[in-house]
Amino acid sequence: MKSEIAALVRSALESLAREGVLSAESFPDPVIERARDPAHGDFATNAAMVNSKVAGMKPRDLAERLVAALPQTPLLTEVSIAGPGFINFRLAQNAHLAVVSQVLAQGERYGRSDIGTGKRVQVEFVSANPTGPLHVGHGRGAAYGSVVADLLEAVGFEVHREYYVNDAGRQMDILATSVWLRYLELAGEELVFPSNAYKGDYVWDIAATLHRDHGDAYRHAAHEVFADVPADEPAGGDKEAHIDALIGRAKHLLEDNRYRFVFELGLNVILDDIRDDLELFGVHYQEWYSERSLVESGAVNKCVDRLRASGHLYEKGGAWWFRSTDFGDEKDRVVVRENGQATYFASDIAYHLDKIERGFARVIDVWGADHHGYVPRVKAALQALGDDPGKLDVLLVQFAVLYEGGKKKQMSTRSGEFVTLRELRKDVGRDAARFFYIMRKCEQHLDFDLDLARSQSNDNPVYYVQYAHARICSVFRQAAEKGFQAELSDGSGNLEQLAEEHELALLKSLARYPEVVEAAALNEEPHQLTHFLRELANELHTYYNAHQFLVEDGGLRDGRLKLIAAVRQVLANGLGLIGISAPEKM
Repeated sequence: MKSEIAALVRSALESLAREGVLSAESFPDPVIERARDPAHGDFATNAAMVNSKVAGMKPRDLAERLVAALPQTPLLTEVSIAGPGFINFRLAQNAHLAVVSQVLAQGERYGRSDIGTGKRVQVEFVSANPTGPLHVGHGRGAAYGSVVADLLEAVGFEVHREYYVNDAGRQMDILATSVWLRYLELAGEELVFPSNAYKGDYVWDIAATLHRDHGDAYRHAAHEVFADVPADEPAGGDKEAHIDALIGRAKHLLEDNRYRFVFELGLNVILDDIRDDLELFGVHYQEWYSERSLVESGAVNKCVDRLRASGHLYEKGGAWWFRSTDFGDEKDRVVVRENGQATYFASDIAYHLDKIERGFARVIDVWGADHHGYVPRVKAALQALGDDPGKLDVLLVQFAVLYEGGKKKQMSTRSGEFVTLRELRKDVGRDAARFFYIMRKCEQHLDFDLDLARSQSNDNPVYYVQYAHARICSVFRQAAEKGFQAELSDGSGNLEQLAEEHELALLKSLARYPEVVEAAALNEEPHQLTHFLRELANELHTYYNAHQFLVEDGGLRDGRLKLIAAVRQVLANGLGLIGISAPEKM
């Protein structure tokens, strides 16, 4: 209905343009919004105020001319002018009723559009280092990124979902060294495990696989592991220097082939686990992009060379620095260390340059909030390389904090004390986990109440929404048992019987659904959809409690069954867009 009113206003603007009141090129597409106060009508536009300066007349005077130029239509019962020049529109009853036929005719397609047709968008999300299982913090980014991608696809964009695999660099070396040291312990060696190594049970599991399949083959020169290694932090030393020295010893003692095997074993086991975990959580990707492929292809070095040739790098202390302060960053950043190794930042620049060069009109990164400092430096690098930093949109997701019995659960990935995404999914279910994760704006902190997510009560928002869908299915089962038939294929018949206040509220919400999907997609705000679904469910439950559906009056019964069938369809469509089931029984 919003688009129909926009077409009417545009027709009026074009009419005034033909009369010479406006220039045909001067007026923008009219903005139509739902009226904040129902007493003012259903929709409103500020078209008169936006165009008054060009027309050379007061907004209210232009509003009067626009109202007079509006085409005649049975959709409206009243058009009025308010305040400084707002034009308010009140819909006719038949216009409200038409949404039921539209929903029933379009089915699963209702709410989808082609706004983004012809535009390619890449959404990169999760991209957690493959150094351990996904935990509940990663889960929020997974749910959020997945739903943003699905929403964009629902409004017509061609979406490419991507996971950036950090399979190169220091953290992976720490993992490989952690696995090898645990293997040595399983082989009978006594050692003090580093404070900065990975300590989770999953490291033991990988080490056990290595020991089971290869016996003592990787125990070579184990007594030399800690030779000339600086003290660890508990012994008064530096934990970073200690683990880096151990990485060096592991590479030296195992030599390239053996070290690479341990490295690949740890990477592949964990990456396979992450893939499986995300699939079970309803998250799917078109591509798993390897950081190592960037390094091995020479893309990182080429990127650094381009920055150097363009004068955006300088040498200091044996390292190469990017002048990111020239582009608004708080300080310059190292891209090549003193030892000649490229930094993570250099890989990030090359990766984002590659994204742009692959032809995406828009690139969306979903990062943890702790990466906020990376945003200006990556945008600065793109600008320095001559690309448009405006194509990159970084969405920062605050981590979720778990609460159980009113107490906060502590988590630490390095120590191995954390709740995995898999454990959360098995505990509260995939539906509840996904719904809870996206209920709020991504930049807001999320307190995840495990007790509430487990509960089967109206206080649990996902249960409340799913129960609305199941409740409608129950009505249709009862109707079938009583021999009542609803001719849903004829979505228009008997709808004029719908005159109750609760029915009008449902009709307005059904009509609003496509607008919610569009706004949630374009603003990258899945929570708009969860809020809508909760409101629609509340209206359905209120209607259910106030009125009988299977009444003796056949016309009224038919109209009400068609209305709740449309509500069922929209609930199913909305739940489907956020990757949640719509059960028929609960």
